[in-house]
Amino acid sequence: MKNIRPFTACAIVKDLKFDDDKIKEIIDIQEKLHATVGRKRKKLAIGIYPLEKIKLPITFKALEPDKIKFIPLEMNREFSGLEILQRHPTGRDYAHLLAGKEKFPIFIDADNQILSMPPIINSHETGKITEKTKDVFIECSGFNFEILKKCLNIIATTLIDMGGKCYQMKLSGNYKEITPNLNPEKMNLSLENTNKLLGLNLNEKELKNFVEKMGCNYEKGNVEIPAWRTDVLHEVDLIEDIAIAYGYENFKEEIPDVSTIGEESKKETFKRKISDILSGLEFLEISNYHLTNTDDQFIKMGFSEKNLPEFVELEESKTDYKILRKDLTHYLMKIFSENIDSEYPQKIFETGKVFELKENKIIEKEKLSIGISPGNFTELKQVLEYFSKMLELNLELKESEKEIPWFIEGRVAEIIFNKKTIGFIGEVHPKILKNWKIKMPVVLLELGLEEVFGKEGK
Repeated sequence: MKNIRPFTACAIVKDLKFDDDKIKEIIDIQEKLHATVGRKRKKLAIGIYPLEKIKLPITFKALEPDKIKFIPLEMNREFSGLEILQRHPTGRDYAHLLAGKEKFPIFIDADNQILSMPPIINSHETGKITEKTKDVFIECSGFNFEILKKCLNIIATTLIDMGGKCYQMKLSGNYKEITPNLNPEKMNLSLENTNKLLGLNLNEKELKNFVEKMGCNYEKGNVEIPAWRTDVLHEVDLIEDIAIAYGYENFKEEIPDVSTIGEESKKETFKRKISDILSGLEFLEISNYHLTNTDDQFIKMGFSEKNLPEFVELEESKTDYKILRKDLTHYLMKIFSENIDSEYPQKIFETGKVFELKENKIIEKEKLSIGISPGNFTELKQVLEYFSKMLELNLELKESEKEIPWFIEGRVAEIIFNKKTIGFIGEVHPKILKNWKIKMPVVLLELGLEEVFGKEGK
């Protein structure tokens, strides 16, 4: 399972009394966790099964797709692992999560009944709860054991709240654990920091009252956070809870003791002009995270793992997004790859910050990136010419002297402003399109706004 879906966390909840509303509530929570924490099942998948149809112990293992045979949920005949990905509606939606795997993960009980093939689908026979179900087996499978345990806590405590009794399960194998662990997490909370951040003058007794009003225990600067509160990552999250308990309507507004006249920043005015021009050309504006990952930023864009450019990495990142983006271009490719079944042509642009590391200092720069799919060099060159004319910018093109790994050689040019290279424009190489699973040709440009802003913001 190491390179397929290495971890699972499990629990049993008994003495439940399901009705239609409770089943819908559980399914709703399950799908919300899939979409958010689970990143559309990429990071984790959750399965809930009727325990009366299962014989313990349960094994989490990997099998070749042709050896996996069971009746998927809401179907009336047996499918193999590959057939599920090709023919079942849910299988087609999530087939990319198992693409390229020689073996697929399955949960199987002591009678060799397949319970599910995560993260795709449960078995119709052993993976469907009904109003007659009294006891359930719950599993979360994925790549980060800590996240799995937290999601399991949310599901388990929800079922406990419905009147169920939760039982732990022993996990044995490469890692030995007992789950779920519903012991509260402990975190320090400073009264001084709370008052400073909120602009209040609370005392210890008031602080304790507000913390406990939000469902946590407080004692002398220490807070016990319930197992189901996975949203509390830092002291600031506890202070936000206190602000909610205090009541935002009870905060008193204060006018700053300064005399100024507000106006829109010239830089923002310039960026708004760009948006208006490109929107008029039927481009759709997008906005992406400042954080990205090395796979999207470099590997899919044609860089070798052994020869990555210098980048800024976050310490102790809680997600896959742990480096600051160096360009906007790869995010445009990501958007195209996520919309391969949407209507064409697709014309998008983004203005935003990128980050570079120079002499151990993080440098922020504003850039503009534009993409068209399907598109060619001439088409985007015409957009650039119109764009520069409307902004009264003297932009020129010259043949690129350096190799840019994501462009076709000979179909890429540098963008020149005041005799200085400020960007590039070109057609994306077919191998890069393949990396992103994009079926149409793509043309991109990216240019720095810092240089041209000096002319506009005079």
